[in-house]
Amino acid sequence: MVATAPYALARFRRGDAVYVGLVAGDRIRPLGAEELGGGLNDFLAAPDWERIAVLVEAPGEWHPLSEVTLTAPVEPRQVLQTGANYRQHVIELVAAGLTQNTDRTPEEARAFAADMMDERARSGEPYFFIGLTACVVGDDVPLVLPGYSDVHDWELELAVVIGREAFRVSREDALDHVAGYTIVNDITTRDLVFRRDMKEIGTDWYRAKNAPGFLPTGPLLVPAAFVDPADTPVRLELNGQVMQDANTSDLLFDVPALISAASQTHPLLPGDLLLTGSPAGNGQHWKRFLRDGDVMTGTIGALGTQVVRCVAEENA
Repeated sequence: MVATAPYALARFRRGDAVYVGLVAGDRIRPLGAEELGGGLNDFLAAPDWERIAVLVEAPGEWHPLSEVTLTAPVEPRQVLQTGANYRQHVIELVAAGLTQNTDRTPEEARAFAADMMDERARSGEPYFFIGLTACVVGDDVPLVLPGYSDVHDWELELAVVIGREAFRVSREDALDHVAGYTIVNDITTRDLVFRRDMKEIGTDWYRAKNAPGFLPTGPLLVPAAFVDPADTPVRLELNGQVMQDANTSDLLFDVPALISAASQTHPLLPGDLLLTGSPAGNGQHWKRFLRDGDVMTGTIGALGTQVVRCVAEENA
């Protein structure tokens, strides 16, 4: 892998220890506490990217990226996830339900769904739920597919890495609280999303999304200056076949809107992850879910490439 941004941060393993590193091109060097001004989250609380940029040309303990093992580039205390946030994806889902339950033609159903989504973007609010930080892993960890289901699904997402603490911030000020961005694949077990024993309860995101390793993250944390969250391509391939191919320009609620809305309830802390939602092209759409031996390759703009290898639980 080669970093496509001028530089980025990563975390890598050496023996039993994990270090923060500076990535430039196809090389990486460790960053000490004196260079970061503390630990990773201390740096993200007041990121001085200019100080880090100087180190790109400075002598140091540089290693080829191919010779180190990268892990998740963040250490979040909170993970917030956004549901139903790509306009075209939601239109397709709503339209499919409408054509099954009414006399509308597919074209009429899509037009009706599009009007619904436009009104939601104008006057609605983002939909959030919470993930477990323990599920955040690097793509150095194989994705173990739990044996209790055969319908584990992918959802590639642009993830915001919070910098300065954000609490009840406005949309206008929201991007001032972003340190950078990374890639997250939000894995979902589809047959556990809705409770069978009491449908009135609704969605069960805990069981559907929080098995070990269900938030493959990274491999890079790219500074906010190198990413346009309003116009960034999102692409996932499964065994070389393109399954998701979209752009963040299709977000119903953009990154400033998400940060502002999420921060009204609870402070977002340095290093926290805020996932922005997944575009169309999930396994549920293709009627094809993850299997033993599958390889998912996710790319999002300048954030590099994430490779996740799947293994059945009995083979782990």
